[in-house]
Amino acid sequence: MSNTKKEMKIIFVVLSVLFAVFLIVPLLILFIRSFETGNGLGIANYLAVLSNSELVGSVWNSMKIAALTAVITTILAFILAYTVNCTRIYRPLKLAIKIGVLLPMLLPTITYGFAIIYTFGNQGLITKLVGEDLFEIYGFNGLLIGYVIYTIPAAFILINNSFQYIDKKYMIVSKLMGDGFLRSFIHTIFRPLLGTLGGAFVLSFILSFTDFGIPASIGGTYNVVATQLYQVMLGSIPNFNHGAVIAILMLMPAVFGVWLLNYLERFNYHYDQFTDNESIRNRGRDLFSGFLSAIVILGMISVFMVMFIVPFMNGYPYDLTFTWKHFINIFESSNLISVYKNSIIVAILTAVLGACIAYSSAILNARTSLKWRSSMDVLSMITNTVPGMVLGLSYLLFFNNSSLKGTLIILILCNIVHYFTTPYLMAKNALLKMNPSWETTAELLGDSWLKTLYRVILPNSLSTFIEMMSYYFINAMVTISGIIFLVSAQTTVVASKIKDLQHFAKFNEIFVLSILIFITNLLVKLICDFLQKRRAIHS
Repeated sequence: MSNTKKEMKIIFVVLSVLFAVFLIVPLLILFIRSFETGNGLGIANYLAVLSNSELVGSVWNSMKIAALTAVITTILAFILAYTVNCTRIYRPLKLAIKIGVLLPMLLPTITYGFAIIYTFGNQGLITKLVGEDLFEIYGFNGLLIGYVIYTIPAAFILINNSFQYIDKKYMIVSKLMGDGFLRSFIHTIFRPLLGTLGGAFVLSFILSFTDFGIPASIGGTYNVVATQLYQVMLGSIPNFNHGAVIAILMLMPAVFGVWLLNYLERFNYHYDQFTDNESIRNRGRDLFSGFLSAIVILGMISVFMVMFIVPFMNGYPYDLTFTWKHFINIFESSNLISVYKNSIIVAILTAVLGACIAYSSAILNARTSLKWRSSMDVLSMITNTVPGMVLGLSYLLFFNNSSLKGTLIILILCNIVHYFTTPYLMAKNALLKMNPSWETTAELLGDSWLKTLYRVILPNSLSTFIEMMSYYFINAMVTISGIIFLVSAQTTVVASKIKDLQHFAKFNEIFVLSILIFITNLLVKLICDFLQKRRAIHS
């Protein structure tokens, strides 16, 4: 066996063991646990859960609100992406749309609910300005607003990326042939994007169906499946077997979503080449699209504005005098500072180790001839399908009596596996675009495979690697669904601490910690973008 093949196989074995221990086996344990009863294996747990009207109602509630969220989100994300790519509105407005739509990704979802309460609640900022309650904020309405804000960034990224692969000359040809706006829109934009729009719908549905942060803060009496799982597992009398059943049920919509995505692939258009012609000027279209997009972005930002106002007041809404005391209290509290340090440690190690693991997996798939390299695609599909709460619960059951329980290591590993798909696909797409003969040429010159990776492949994909680290870091800072079952008193992170502070109604501390997360993520994002641009200039 050549040294090159040996190096590839060693990396493949290490990654296979890693995913077997921290993905496949925990999920199998979860599946088996759902069938465990006092009399051996059976379906008694499933019958008990499905006969519980409250649990079944929660699943139905989750499906209803997730479906409505997905419809609204897909429409709004499409409008934003269309405005950015197919109109001639002012460039600064396009830039503002691109930046504004991504800002919610820098905050934990549990913060969304508190921001909505302080915006639309009885004493909310907008309620005060309007002079009356606009609608009941707890329950369905609050969840819908939160879910839409949460899912728009991901749906926008997906649709906006697909717009780059539409040949825009067909829009001009359609116009020259005398097609009306609607006919031209359907044939040159809507139909080529139909598969992507379906993907955005599925993605938004799954994100809403499985999120825990938003219902934890603003769900009220509108029960959803994520909060039911939390109550079953962390209630006064935890029921691990019933929790495993609920977790398996949470997988069903995601599995259906993957099937639907594969089905929708047939609707994607494939162009021989792409031309990025500037859109034909249409004042009515531009004004309408620009106005709608501005309303969406302003609406999203207005919800979070209160987060940057309330902590600077003595006692909102009664004492509106300016103060720094809430921030000072946070920084004087050794407990809260240690929580923030935990978050930073987890995020940094998740970013570094996660990017290395995802990059190595993509290398094996895209740049080697190993027999089992396509298994990385399968692992990617599995991690994309499993909700964070389900993965966290499987870790709780599998590692309950191990030395990993209650450590930062288990949080880091959970984050790496949970968010593996996107960084892996980033790396794979970048590596496939590179010259496939580089390794062969280097081998002829006497360089080893690992040396070629270090000297040639990595430098040419460094920008992608930085983007992968940024993605991992930001998600590790904001996640709560994946780690809610795994944190201990010593390993509490900011997102889980916000959940604890909710019980004591310490909203000023909640917003201060949320601002810390936001500023941290924003700085990391700006630094990574700067490094990418610098890399692009020097390459």
